[in-house]
Amino acid sequence: PAFGLFLFTIARDPLRIIILIAGAFFWLVSLLLSSLIWFIAVKASDPRDERLQKGLLIFGVMFSVLLQEAFRFLYYKLLRKAIEGLVALSEDGCSPISIQQMAYVAGVGFGLMSGAFSMINLLADALGPGTVGIHGDSQLYFLTSAFMTMVLIFLHTFWGILFFHGCEHRRWWEIAAVVVMHLTVSGSSFCNPLYVGSLVPSYLLMAAAAAWAYLLSGGSAQNLRRFLLCK
Repeated sequence: PAFGLFLFTIARDPLRIIILIAGAFFWLVSLLLSSLIWFIAVKASDPRDERLQKGLLIFGVMFSVLLQEAFRFLYYKLLRKAIEGLVALSEDGCSPISIQQMAYVAGVGFGLMSGAFSMINLLADALGPGTVGIHGDSQLYFLTSAFMTMVLIFLHTFWGILFFHGCEHRRWWEIAAVVVMHLTVSGSSFCNPLYVGSLVPSYLLMAAAAAWAYLLSGGSAQNLRRFLLCK
C-alpha cells in the first residue's frame, strides 16, 4: 500500500519527490538525535538495574516521539518559506503545489522512512540465530510487525495532514491531538507480545485519523460515496 501511494501520487512529480526525500531526511535526523541521547543515558546508567533500564526505554520512546513531532514542525516552517519563494518566482503569482499537498507528501516521507527502519530491524532479526517461538513465544512476531509497520506509515501520512492544517490555521489542539495519538501508538508497543493490545488501538486510531484528515482536506460523505460507486 505504501509503495502504491508513492507510485500513483508522488512518483510522477519531481517537486513532490524532493519534498518526500526532504521529509524522510528530517525524520531520520530526529531518529539519530533521539538514539544518541538514549544511548548516552543507557551508558551512563547501571545496566544491572532492570527497573531503571525499563524506565530509560520508556523515556527513549516518548522522547523520540516528541522529537519527531518537533522536526515535523520545523519541516512545516521550511516548506512554508519554500512556498513563499515559489510564489515570488512564478509568473502567475501562484505556487505549483498547495500546502495540503505538501502536508500529504511530507507525511508519506516521514512514514516511508519510519517503515524502512522498522523493516530493517525485522530483517536483521530474521537472519538469526534462533527460531521465532521456539521457547513458546508467539510465532506471529514478523506478521504482526509487518502490520504495525504498515499502520505507522499510514498514520504518519494522516498525521502530516492534521499537523500542517493545525499549524496553518493556528489550531494548536490539532497539533496536540497528533502528538497524543503518536504517543499512544508508540506506548501501545509496550503491550507486546500481547499483540492485540498494540494492533487494535493503532488501527482504530488510524481509521479515526484517516477520517479526520479526509474531512480537513475538503472531503465529504457524498464525495466518498461517489468514489466507492465509481460515479
